[in-house]
Amino acid sequence: MRELNQTLTDALLEPILARDPAGPRITYYDDATGARIELSALTLANWAAKTANLIRDEFGLTPGARVAVLLPAHWQTAAVLLGCWWAGVEVVLRADDDAELALTTPGRFDEVADIAEVLALSLDAMGGPVRDLPLGITDFATSVRAHGDQFHPRGAGAALDGESVAEVLAAARKSAARQGFSEQDRVLSEGSWETAAEVIDGLVAVYVAGASLVQVDHADPAKREHRVGVERVTVTRS
Repeated sequence: MRELNQTLTDALLEPILARDPAGPRITYYDDATGARIELSALTLANWAAKTANLIRDEFGLTPGARVAVLLPAHWQTAAVLLGCWWAGVEVVLRADDDAELALTTPGRFDEVADIAEVLALSLDAMGGPVRDLPLGITDFATSVRAHGDQFHPRGAGAALDGESVAEVLAAARKSAARQGFSEQDRVLSEGSWETAAEVIDGLVAVYVAGASLVQVDHADPAKREHRVGVERVTVTRS
């Protein structure tokens, strides 16, 4: 019955960390810039823990709070989502007036103007800061590094757009089975994470199966076949 009290992040990461903490868990490509970043399960967990500590300690959010995440499919977004779920807050994938905090990029500041607190992400390949931020907006990259890379959850509310941890896990397990994911797989995905269904299919289902993700932004079709070989991809999804 432990799962009833788990955060979504614990449910996803604990089995992976126990089995293979050093193996690649997300490999991110941006074909527009040539960037490639790879994080192990342990490094991803450390980023998630820092994010969770930032949310709880710097912004004072408690389990059940709502956080708007307006970010593309990216390795930093994976860390943000896992950090939010570790902190027990509910992720909403839109500019929700009831959200207490928003995490987004500078190009979307207008969408979150009515949310009290905003964390800005540059999505720089190496996690660099946003320059020349408007007054009242906090830089994620600068702030998150000051926080600890271990996190101890204190409970969980809804996880994703009103769905509970149990409901998201159930949907992710069905998705993983439908897509044929297993813990031996390297999953290549070029899809977005703009809706709850896309996040479940493209991220949560990969991790609930214990698989590893190769996420590509601005995908160049001419590079796909070579990437499949180089990254030892076993499953390709659009």
